[in-house]
Amino acid sequence: MAALTTGALLVFLIIFVALVLFVTEPVPIDVTAIGIMVSLMVLGPWTGVSPSDGVAGFSNPATVTILSMMILSEGVRRTGLIQRLQQTIASYTGTNEYRQLGATIGIVGPLSGLINNTAAVAVLVPMVNDLAHENGTSPSKLLLPLSYASMFGGMLTLIGTSTNLVASSLSAQYIDRPFSMFEFTHLGVVVFVVGSAYLLTVGNWLTPSHVTPRSERETTAKEEFLTELVVREHSPVIGTTIRDALEEVDFEAEVTQLIRNDRYVSSPPLSTTVQSDDVYTVRLTDDALQTLLDVDGVDLVPGVTAEADLETLAPEQTLVEIVLTAGSELIGETIDSAGFSDTYRARVLAVRRGGKITHERLSEFTFRPGDALLIESEPETVDRLADDPNVIVAGDLALQQFRSSKLPIAVGVILAVVGLAAIDLLPIMVSALAGVLTMLATGVVKPAEAYESVQWDIIFLLAGVIPLGNAMAETGGADILGALVVSSADVLPAVAVLGLFYLVTALMTNVVSNQASVVLLVPVAVDVASRLDANAFAFVLAVTFAASTAFMTPVGYQTNLFVYGPGKYQFRDFVRVGGPLQFLLAIVTTVGIAFFWGL
Repeated sequence: MAALTTGALLVFLIIFVALVLFVTEPVPIDVTAIGIMVSLMVLGPWTGVSPSDGVAGFSNPATVTILSMMILSEGVRRTGLIQRLQQTIASYTGTNEYRQLGATIGIVGPLSGLINNTAAVAVLVPMVNDLAHENGTSPSKLLLPLSYASMFGGMLTLIGTSTNLVASSLSAQYIDRPFSMFEFTHLGVVVFVVGSAYLLTVGNWLTPSHVTPRSERETTAKEEFLTELVVREHSPVIGTTIRDALEEVDFEAEVTQLIRNDRYVSSPPLSTTVQSDDVYTVRLTDDALQTLLDVDGVDLVPGVTAEADLETLAPEQTLVEIVLTAGSELIGETIDSAGFSDTYRARVLAVRRGGKITHERLSEFTFRPGDALLIESEPETVDRLADDPNVIVAGDLALQQFRSSKLPIAVGVILAVVGLAAIDLLPIMVSALAGVLTMLATGVVKPAEAYESVQWDIIFLLAGVIPLGNAMAETGGADILGALVVSSADVLPAVAVLGLFYLVTALMTNVVSNQASVVLLVPVAVDVASRLDANAFAFVLAVTFAASTAFMTPVGYQTNLFVYGPGKYQFRDFVRVGGPLQFLLAIVTTVGIAFFWGL
């Protein structure tokens, strides 16, 4: 085994600290990535990372290509293509749940092969949500398969996921063999077929029904939120019991917490007498919330900063549900610090986190990816929110004016980008940049919209972690890890070692960034293959496929976060549905790589 040098020890220490920060997220992941980059450069004499090497991730072809694909995806979304698809699908599926599920998988898969799969899910979540509600199906039966199928589809082409592009860049660096556009499409098709069969059978049985369709709202409640109410001195409900107060306003709600004289009472009895200045935490639907706004002497606490804010909804105001994306600038902020009234011309009325209702004080509620917020805003604000990369509008986007006339141009640009790269006429980075320029020149997407569509946290994450792989190779860290894995070859055949690599990568990807997993493990995979005298490309592919299939946690892949809130999922749902799928595809992918490329 290679000797543990000072440089390797420092790199392993940086990796350990980075993994802890990636999992616990005390700071955003892009901040951690920049910390990695800075640490490697500061410790350059030992890590072998010079200042120019440290910032090379910003100019890496994978980083530039991913940025370009984000803008191209935005151009497609701006044409209203997704809304057209929704209408077509609804007319075909009707109320048949299996047809809806099959259509969802059948659309997101191929689409994720043409545009980045994260972008595909971002634009399809509202469509699938509405499709389910309008046809009497629980959205949670469709949203989790939507996320999983997008991961399958992402493995159909080089540009399906940012992970593929990073892995291609690393493969070119370490074994001088980048991926072509359809390098692994045949294996991707196998994975897509097997994964889809699972989702339509066993997976469908395991997927929970957490969300009640709106078409059944007459018998069961809609999505529930938490809000806080303060009782003013002049309120007529003072002196009555909580039960009488609820009956008087005639809406169903559950009081989960009472704050009186700075004392917290969880689930207060309905016989409790209402007093002035009581603050109640109430669980209720958005319909009930609108009724509540008319109650005299009872005001909403969240987002209230001035007396003028206490007015009821004006006719031109509307209630909108938004979901925070993983890269949102709102993550880590509170309702007050986010400045909704100034930034979004809206105020937060209520909140929901995943499948659970939070019990912390709403003024202290710190936003996390996947949180759902019920906000009051003007209709034109909905258009702006629909364009905001920080949030997903979980509802009808009919107010937005799409550029339908630009649809042929957008589709043509995407096909040209894919085609030029497929026939090796242009590198994918060049064709993608040319596609962005064409969309900007033809007005498919405007310059300001292009900048807004880029998930800058992902760009900085890539730029920060790419030098880490180089440091592992330079200091001998990859050799050390490779020697440890190779030791298992004494008792395992090469195909089993390949499968072991897949599982290690998959498990790591479920708790840290998939790009970080690729950067860390590709150098190790290449070293292991050389020690076993095996096909290095096969081991690189195992890492690539495994890093793009994080099914077991909501934080393992960004598409999981997109569906986490709207589907009201819990952590165990991902383990229950994604666990068997993870191990099924570990076997299928490992055998497929050995069959198609050999060891």
